[in-house]
Amino acid sequence: MVTSGIHLATLGHRIRHHRLEKGFTLDELGALVGVAGSQLSLIENGKREPKLSLLQAIAHATGTEVTDLISGEPPNRRAALEIELERAQQSPVFRQLGIAPVRVTKSMSDETIESLLGLHRELQRREREAIATPEEARRANTELRLRMRAQHNYLGDIEKLAEKQLRSAGHVQGALTHRTVSIMAEKLGFELIYVNDLPHSTRSVTDLENGRIYLPPASIPGGHGLRSMALQAMAHRLLGHTPPTDYADFLQQRLEINYFAASCLMPETASVAFLQQAKKDRNLAVEDFRDAFGVTHEAAGMRMTNLLTQHLGMSLHFLRVDATGAITRVYENDDLPLPMDVTGAVEGQRVCRKFQARAAFTQQNRTNEHHQYTDTPSGTFWCSTQTGASTDGEFSITVGVPFDDARWWRGRETADRAVSTCPDEACCRRPSADLTERWNGKAWPSARVHTHMFSPLPRGAFPGVDDNEVYNFLGRHASE
Repeated sequence: MVTSGIHLATLGHRIRHHRLEKGFTLDELGALVGVAGSQLSLIENGKREPKLSLLQAIAHATGTEVTDLISGEPPNRRAALEIELERAQQSPVFRQLGIAPVRVTKSMSDETIESLLGLHRELQRREREAIATPEEARRANTELRLRMRAQHNYLGDIEKLAEKQLRSAGHVQGALTHRTVSIMAEKLGFELIYVNDLPHSTRSVTDLENGRIYLPPASIPGGHGLRSMALQAMAHRLLGHTPPTDYADFLQQRLEINYFAASCLMPETASVAFLQQAKKDRNLAVEDFRDAFGVTHEAAGMRMTNLLTQHLGMSLHFLRVDATGAITRVYENDDLPLPMDVTGAVEGQRVCRKFQARAAFTQQNRTNEHHQYTDTPSGTFWCSTQTGASTDGEFSITVGVPFDDARWWRGRETADRAVSTCPDEACCRRPSADLTERWNGKAWPSARVHTHMFSPLPRGAFPGVDDNEVYNFLGRHASE
């Protein structure tokens, strides 16, 4: 065999082209080269690879050269169209549709093939667009973050909707109970059902036909409590959401349902009153706000970003950082200098090692909040940081304010102070001169590959959700 690396379809088209130029039928050429016409047909259709001796015989019989037969160029425009269509119909993108390929016949016009190719090209374009989703998601997330920053991370309409739903369910004050959440669901025509077999790609599943919201039987580690997930599921109905049209729409919907859940768990009226009194007492603290409403430290810190600027005139920043220093959730309107990539995205970037968001991981006492002043190129900031752990690893939650506003917060008397010159790489990203001299060229670290880089999100109406898994789940439970 000598055609390895040559596309058999192209080879077959070139053999057919030269055969027809000589006016031979398959059987006539077969007789000249010593094989059956049916064998030549398989070769011309790209189904069989010919031996060198047979190629030499075909070249001699058709008055051409072997090099011409094995050329990678289609012999004419029609052949080029047929080859491109064959390749398109063999692609994984087309095959996963489960549609039978179109068989090209002599009577099929070039225009018909071109129309089919146009559909395949668009299919490939959409697939490439989906593969590029991570970058598109970063851009969309950055646009959303900047838009929310401009409005102080505050959504007044959702605040009003949340308080209306709470009043309707009879909630007056204190932490929102699971029973009240169930009443809220019932008023919307839903029953909350807790199951062990939720699809792995979902946090909840809503059966719109039978009026059921399926939830896991226990709280997900890391702060996504059952109350919050149930409220988020209800929010889709209350806010009139439809299947997202793109990633930006998906992110907007996710922000809105999270906001609604937070507004129910920490209602605006009661929360603002609590925070105003704490400021008056010069005793603002995330942990007090957290405990007053029975929520997680992260939820309390993030809720402060909704209310402190709007109602107390205080700018601030919020960071959730993993043990590697990578930012997983962020908000700032106090000009804290944060790292960002070329798209303007902050998530995934590593904060300065001097920030308490990273330094807190080295503290021996992890049960209390840690406080620190940090001098930066944009000024001095005070912050409070609490560490935690989830199934994904350790993380820290930081809420901070500019130096002048530290006087309202508990922990302002801390003597801990750091200096950060980031984004100057000499601050914490570049090794010192003595370490560079000692180890340059003498170390070879083996990088850890993040497996999610190779695992695209399941394709479906909702980004990241496996439709097949969800529909199988509903099929199991619909008859119960």
